[in-house]
Amino acid sequence: MEKFTYLLVITAGVLVPFLFSFHPRLRFWNNIRSFFYGNLITSILFISWDVYFTSIKVWGFNDRYVIGAFFKELPLEEILFFIFIPYACLFSYHCFGIWKGKEFSKFNTSRITIILSASLFVLAAVNLDRAYTAVTFILLADFLIFLQFITRPPWLGQFYFTYLIMLIPFFIINGILTGTGLAEPVVWYDAGEIMNVRILTIPVEDVFYGMLLTGLNIFFYEYFLKSGYSAFTIKNDQPFAGKVRTETEN
Repeated sequence: MEKFTYLLVITAGVLVPFLFSFHPRLRFWNNIRSFFYGNLITSILFISWDVYFTSIKVWGFNDRYVIGAFFKELPLEEILFFIFIPYACLFSYHCFGIWKGKEFSKFNTSRITIILSASLFVLAAVNLDRAYTAVTFILLADFLIFLQFITRPPWLGQFYFTYLIMLIPFFIINGILTGTGLAEPVVWYDAGEIMNVRILTIPVEDVFYGMLLTGLNIFFYEYFLKSGYSAFTIKNDQPFAGKVRTETEN
């Protein structure tokens, strides 16, 4: 049964969001094509990153907790992670948009972005010799600046709120994967490639890695929604994932 630990953890994380995707009030399933296309791009980027960091031993996986199917050096569960967890996050993002989408679009995010990005750049600068820390912090800071000052999407406040709330299940799922409650971690890290600041067993870098993963999925999801890659369209042709779609009239 230990061999199914990783698979069971990520399946538990996506099960409820998946089932509620078909709820007639939420109808997230109607946007599945936009999620799929956006997630495919993001997953290719992150899996490539994952393959490289695994090959140079920045992190690795415990054979004790995976079923034994691998792509390169990545267990199947790690690839499914990049589908299951973003799906749960995008579902939550969608629900929060239905709840208070217009209010999120009016929220001033510039101060959050500036403070967070500046802090990430400083931490990256003093940890350039730590691969996971430097790469993650620089990429996330660049991405947030790109959103805030170049593309200026109306959903940025909704993204910040979603990720803040998603930190609750994140700490549960990632806590288990990094060893909380287990004899050994499912995912291990080279101590020389991280700051060794942990939240319980979770390297602090994972918080920002997860933020970048979620943000990129939302970015591409919204792009494909706006481009019409859905069975439904948004009133007034405005990209806002949180609104409930109305059927396209021919």
